[in-house]
Amino acid sequence: MSINPELAGRSYPAQEPYVVGREKIREFAAAVKATHRAHYDLDAAADLGHSDLLAPPTFAIVVAQRADALLVNDPASGIDFSRVVHADQRFTHHRPIVAGDELVAELHVDTVRTMGGGAMISTRAEITTTAGEAVATTVSSILVRGEEA
Repeated sequence: MSINPELAGRSYPAQEPYVVGREKIREFAAAVKATHRAHYDLDAAADLGHSDLLAPPTFAIVVAQRADALLVNDPASGIDFSRVVHADQRFTHHRPIVAGDELVAELHVDTVRTMGGGAMISTRAEITTTAGEAVATTVSSILVRGEEA
């Protein structure tokens, strides 16, 4: 199956909220080698004016990838995940992510560009709190390699 060119313009609505936990922040920070004390220590986060532990900026990917999975797992997309190469990821933060946040992401397929037997797909995840407060926008591009002849 080839990539569905009609994906461009499609949106995938937000699913169940992701509750940002303290231990998830600490684990993520350790995994990406983020050493700022505000990722691990409540007092350090409070000293910076945050209500709870502060997530590293790239923590938004945890929520964005849950939204990306809706596209990849959509049978109508034509995406074979074994042929996917992650090409680009960008973050725009509207406010910091802290422990206790309940986040959702709506995914938008912005472009689908056919390239030989494959395609380059650009998506945008709008991450908000469950109350609708803008938190982050992530823009991602994936290359779906075509099948060899």
